[in-house]
Amino acid sequence: MSNRNTETATHYHEQTKHSYRSVRSDTHSLDFSNQPVPFKTYPGLKPIPLPHPWEETEITALSAVSAVTSPTKEERIPSLNDLARLLYYSAGIIRQRNYPGGTLMFRAASCTGALYEVELYVVCGDLPELPAGIYHFSPKDFALYQLREGDYRAVVAQASGEEPHVVAAPVLVLSTGTYWRNAWKYRARTYRHFGWDNGTIVAHLLAMGSALQLPTQLVLGFVDRELNQLLDLDSQREVTLSIVSVGTTTQKSSAPSTKVEVLELPTLPLSEREVDYPEMRTLHSATALLSEKEVTRWQGQTSIQPLPAPQGPVWKLDPDPERAPDSIEKVIRRRGSSRQFEQTPISLQEFSTLLYCSAQGISADFLEPAGVLLNDWYLIVNAVEDLPSGAYVLHREGWLLELLKEGDFRNEAGFLGLEQRLPADASANVFFLADLEAILKRLGNRGYRAVQLEAGILGGKLYLTAYAQRLGATGLTFFDDAVVEFFSPHAKGKSSIFLMALGHGKKGLS
Repeated sequence: MSNRNTETATHYHEQTKHSYRSVRSDTHSLDFSNQPVPFKTYPGLKPIPLPHPWEETEITALSAVSAVTSPTKEERIPSLNDLARLLYYSAGIIRQRNYPGGTLMFRAASCTGALYEVELYVVCGDLPELPAGIYHFSPKDFALYQLREGDYRAVVAQASGEEPHVVAAPVLVLSTGTYWRNAWKYRARTYRHFGWDNGTIVAHLLAMGSALQLPTQLVLGFVDRELNQLLDLDSQREVTLSIVSVGTTTQKSSAPSTKVEVLELPTLPLSEREVDYPEMRTLHSATALLSEKEVTRWQGQTSIQPLPAPQGPVWKLDPDPERAPDSIEKVIRRRGSSRQFEQTPISLQEFSTLLYCSAQGISADFLEPAGVLLNDWYLIVNAVEDLPSGAYVLHREGWLLELLKEGDFRNEAGFLGLEQRLPADASANVFFLADLEAILKRLGNRGYRAVQLEAGILGGKLYLTAYAQRLGATGLTFFDDAVVEFFSPHAKGKSSIFLMALGHGKKGLS
């Protein structure tokens, strides 16, 4: 199936939209007796315990989140302790809560439904205290499990079309998505969630990489089949989503002397039975890149039409990236998802800092030239001091907020956010909208992966910048077409991608 036949992505997006009617006619119920476990377990492998990351960097959270790592020729090879900190603060278990039905383990990064369908794998050369190999990261026991022995970085580099950051990296962190673990609740819409949930993890990886002064780069261009085989995945159930290169080294990896063998390592089942939603696999197959030549053609300039110049009243943002002194580690440890907001205002400086630090560029192979983003930022402001309540659009060039329409839109925000109180009570809501037709024309079906992943990263940045300022945040779903209609005519022709609600979260409810 061709990446260029973009009818597949368009069809999937249309079929998985939420509407007032579709939500009310939905009869799906959750079968808790068949809920999948949130961990992948290899019963035949021995754990390699990771050192607990007690140390903290001196980099503040806001600085780490807003930084865009620059390439360097200097060697920056992570230690085992660095690797442990990267993994712990992106996908580790940061707190536990006991309930009548058991214990819920909360991870460092937000995940839809707390179902944690994204797995992390490490492909590395020889590191201090860790031999070259391919490892699965297990949050449950904070350990690595070696799947293959030896240096396989060259295999990943070849699959990426010799992407320079991948070629030069001593460590590569690969993310995968497990269909059933999220589809148990969200069914076919899970493929959107792959982007959001992987994105929040990537946001943490990039921020921690910045704090540890390790150059990082997100890479979405790779031959899917080759990486699925390298990680020994059953691609009917689990698929590779992204690569994050970490560090820089002059010690290049040579191709393994033997062919990448099929391992078929046994893993424990997620639940007694799985329900199949073939629409997701159909879309994933359509987004696949099939050869290194296709990968190199896919990477490059991202020609996305910029926003038109402001036509309405504008407000200049007044950010203060130094206002929150806490380290990135402290902020991640207290981060949660707000379950309720107080209807109280946040200051214009807090709001400006939220937007400014979160909306910086992302180091990624599909975002060239540097600084461009696929998603546009539309906002409903309910309670921000010195800013009229209303609907806005963010102009990152000049850091201006353009007022599209003034008024109290709390009720509208609540309706658009699937009739939930959270967006109605929040101080402000960020709706990520994108010109999906233009993105698919430039990037093919894989552009659908890119735009959802980018929205998840931006959402992850908003989480961190909110909690750095001791505010609250939560990611939400929405009525797709109603969101576009609300922000039109400015948003006409765009598609709804993701929603973040921001404000003062009620204590004890996150």
